[in-house]
Amino acid sequence: MKTKRLIGAAIAAASILSGMKASAQEDAGVKGWNFGPLPCVSYNSDLGFQYGVCADIFYYGDASVFPDYLHRFYVEASTYTGGQSLLHAQYDSKYLIPGVRVTGAVSWQYDPLYYFYGFNGSEAFDPALNLNPATGEARYNCQRSMLRILLDLQGKLAGRLNWVAGTSFWGFGIQDFESKKYDPATSLYHQWVAEGKIDASQAAGGMRLEMKAGLVYDTRNLEAAPSRGIWAEAYINGSPDLFGASGKGVWGGGYLKLAAHWRQYLPLVSDRLVLAYHLAYQGTLAGETPFYMLPVIYTLYLRQTGSEGLGGLNTVRGLIQNRLVGEGYAWANVELRWKLFEFKFIGQNWYLATNPFVDAGYVLQPYRPQVFGVGSERFDVSAGLGLKLAMNENFIVSVEAAQVLGHSEYPMGLVIALNYIF
Repeated sequence: MKTKRLIGAAIAAASILSGMKASAQEDAGVKGWNFGPLPCVSYNSDLGFQYGVCADIFYYGDASVFPDYLHRFYVEASTYTGGQSLLHAQYDSKYLIPGVRVTGAVSWQYDPLYYFYGFNGSEAFDPALNLNPATGEARYNCQRSMLRILLDLQGKLAGRLNWVAGTSFWGFGIQDFESKKYDPATSLYHQWVAEGKIDASQAAGGMRLEMKAGLVYDTRNLEAAPSRGIWAEAYINGSPDLFGASGKGVWGGGYLKLAAHWRQYLPLVSDRLVLAYHLAYQGTLAGETPFYMLPVIYTLYLRQTGSEGLGGLNTVRGLIQNRLVGEGYAWANVELRWKLFEFKFIGQNWYLATNPFVDAGYVLQPYRPQVFGVGSERFDVSAGLGLKLAMNENFIVSVEAAQVLGHSEYPMGLVIALNYIF
């Protein structure tokens, strides 16, 4: 996150509500289709304004499973005036295949000034070198395109314990950025490719096919904003060398990674005041991850269109995106969710909530420390405050501001998006 950067969507309530009033409603919940169309609006001081459209679409059927839904679709098409573009479609349902939850997403993103801050936190961040048009300096940027295809299946083992299996495809294109304002030869990416610190076989990106298998334990009373329960998952992602990636040792260009999450929601005052926390680990068990895959944060369900870190929207809020990159991470989020008041408007159920929070992140497993080193900035803590406007329990507009503690070089981050981050 950066000064003057707003990620996500949400302006005029009138736009949010268009078409909703036609949805039939009973005291038990909402029937039929429920639409949440939004214009996508944001601003970045270097990339310019973001504009586009997005929509959260729920199908509740006869409301017998409300506040759960039968099918959920999310679509987004947006771009920055400076060039960054995103196309994204997502689907989730427990009812498409009896007894199996199906979650899928397809995304394409092009970023002419993608952020690259090195590895392991060893490279000290200098804001004076961060997109400085006066000197032409652009130390922390390269050009990147990404194609992401995700498909995950979950089924019941016993009680609230589920199995999970899935696959994902990633395609990355990386090169020096092109700009009249900045010199690409000043970038860290350019210098490390020229010095051979980034393997020539990986420097331009690559393709990876990953397969996952694991377990999920879920006792939440709601999914979008639970007030009680546990949501835990652990799974292994394996990626064989199918596309000629370089690598050493028995695994060649392949790798095996573990992702583990523990989330718990503790009601303090009925459902109105909830303590929520999230402990996460992600690390490499075997092989070596290609450098372009290191920022990927694995998740079974995308609450936002992006899933990269540490830093940015999903992990350590307030820390600039991708600030901490390594083979293995640990991070934590703790927040107090206070539902301020509930009301009905145009036949829909609404509530307003706030969520003060503290986040922390750490690189546990550095990437090639013999080459890139390990620095004092591996550990970061941030604190912030959020405001949530929710409709019918599932559609949640979020505004959050956060500041990294003890690091004045990081400006306060501000994000407008959808959903709680966990």
